[in-house]
Amino acid sequence: MALTPTKLIWMDGKLIPWKKANVHVLTHTLHYGLGVFEGIRCYKTAKGPAVFRLGDHIRRLESSAKLVGMKLPYSVDKLVRATKETIKANRIEECYIRPIAFYGYGVMGLNPKGAPVNVAIAVWPWGTYLGEESLKRGVRVKISPWLRIDPRILPPQAKLVANYANSILAKVDALKSGFDEAILLNTEGFIAEGPGENVFMVRNGLLTTPPLSAGALGGITRDSIIKIARDQIIKFEEQNISREQFYGADEAFFTGTAAEVTPIREVDGRTIGDGKRGPITERLQRIFFDVVRGEVPKYEAWLDHVGE
Repeated sequence: MALTPTKLIWMDGKLIPWKKANVHVLTHTLHYGLGVFEGIRCYKTAKGPAVFRLGDHIRRLESSAKLVGMKLPYSVDKLVRATKETIKANRIEECYIRPIAFYGYGVMGLNPKGAPVNVAIAVWPWGTYLGEESLKRGVRVKISPWLRIDPRILPPQAKLVANYANSILAKVDALKSGFDEAILLNTEGFIAEGPGENVFMVRNGLLTTPPLSAGALGGITRDSIIKIARDQIIKFEEQNISREQFYGADEAFFTGTAAEVTPIREVDGRTIGDGKRGPITERLQRIFFDVVRGEVPKYEAWLDHVGE
């Protein structure tokens, strides 16, 4: 999806013009992939723009950095304030937010010691990742020939730049094969997640999603949907899901900051349910969008209002 530039990007404590937010060609992370990032959304509400679970996202950024031995030069509170500052400076009501921490210019070789840790936060308008139409109609997916990275190889619970090479290969393969998106299995043959989304399934009224031990990232939207489902007294379990079980689902959907809550209507040419957005999917999706727009007081704490 093409970028729509905004005016300013926060880089290492300063707001600088979008076109000047550059790094050196010998930036360490550019060559070796050891960086961490987040995907966050800001929504328009009756009280003005509000960021969904901003603190949780920035804490996950910090956790990802710790997992790979990177020390962030800014506190969680500082990055929360910087995110709000960047949204205000760009005078934008709804946007996608990309914080990234990476090893910068200064050393070369596999050991990043001596390289500075740079941090940037960019915001821009970005619609639903898999397309607005997909929110109602659903998407067609394929089980990828590429397996999800194993925790013995790279840490799946870190939102690590290098991990997304795995996701890119799966995504591109799916698109070239005529599908909208992919689903990756883990090395044990169970469903892990999509290239950039968590996966849920409904079968016989039971909502399930793979456990984090299956290689699924601990998604913030995933966590939100689980909490909403429990509050709605929807039967829910975390459990390993085989390819065959998924083929037999009554409903299925992706969750993620970019994808939000997107139904899956077909897997490997097999129709899920009746090929339409299912009732539980629609219910959770509707509540989720009400929540992020500040229309459900119960979940008001999940919103970080930019003007505050």
